[in-house]
Amino acid sequence: MSPWEDPAWRAEALAWVTEGLSAHGLRETGPRTVRLRPWSVLVRLTVAGPTPVWFKAVPPTAAFEAGLSEALARWVPERVLTPLAVEAPRGWMLTPDGGPVLWDVLEGLEGGAVDVRYWEEPLRQYAAMQRALTPYADAIEALGVPAARPRALPALFDRLIAENAVLTREDRAALEALRPRMADWCEELASMGVADSLDHADLHEKQLFAPVGGRYAFFDWGDALVGHPFSSLLVPALAARERCGPGVLPRLRDAYLEPWTGGGVTTAGLRRAVSLAWRLAPLGRAASWGRMFPVPQGGPAVAGGAEAAHWLRELAVAPPL
Repeated sequence: MSPWEDPAWRAEALAWVTEGLSAHGLRETGPRTVRLRPWSVLVRLTVAGPTPVWFKAVPPTAAFEAGLSEALARWVPERVLTPLAVEAPRGWMLTPDGGPVLWDVLEGLEGGAVDVRYWEEPLRQYAAMQRALTPYADAIEALGVPAARPRALPALFDRLIAENAVLTREDRAALEALRPRMADWCEELASMGVADSLDHADLHEKQLFAPVGGRYAFFDWGDALVGHPFSSLLVPALAARERCGPGVLPRLRDAYLEPWTGGGVTTAGLRRAVSLAWRLAPLGRAASWGRMFPVPQGGPAVAGGAEAAHWLRELAVAPPL
């Protein structure tokens, strides 16, 4: 049941929205559009002016998103939207409209002709943001963002497998056989000289706005982690591969790595780190599903159910880079 269906919760949330709008000289002038998901309440608010305002509420397991969004607006304001109001303990945000997302732009192209380079510049800008955030890794974790640092991943691996009832006996045997190698990958990745940072962990084409003045803005941080930054490449690379085929992957990797050069790690070392981080990134995806669905959802499975099990199986798939 969505909290939006609770009249008392809804009245309290809308009173907070009215107060937040008023602080910016705004008020509602038209109908609302409400989108309910198991992981969020999203309300499009019509206000005076050319663009709407958005209210978002997330469950306690992702409440850090509100405080993180507020902090990112201070640390990297050119890469995110600045919230109009934040109630961090309750996971509430009021944000301006960011315009069309990248997916909208791509879907609107005549004949569906997508330039294979379409992810290159967003990934350069995203990586530059991640590198700028490396000094804030501990502060980000202190906001409640879950940690998935490389040396902690073996313990996360064990917990996710133990808690997931969807995995078959064959799955468990395969993952148990993989564990020693997985632990070696974690140790190697942790030792490669790239500092931990913010990992969006779900950066697909609907999670960034089309560029304004050449700059992309990134949003929707409910799956975020503090860990190896290169794990972020998995989701956008899979999206690009689906649209453009596997040949696009090496150029996306190299575009993403451009902002990371000059940090004392060789090009070969950076590419090796990408391969390791890609291999381990499914743990973060599985953990996210486990946070959002920690109790039975229509059956006996827990810790993310089938979606988390899917990502755990992906650990056995060799990275294409």
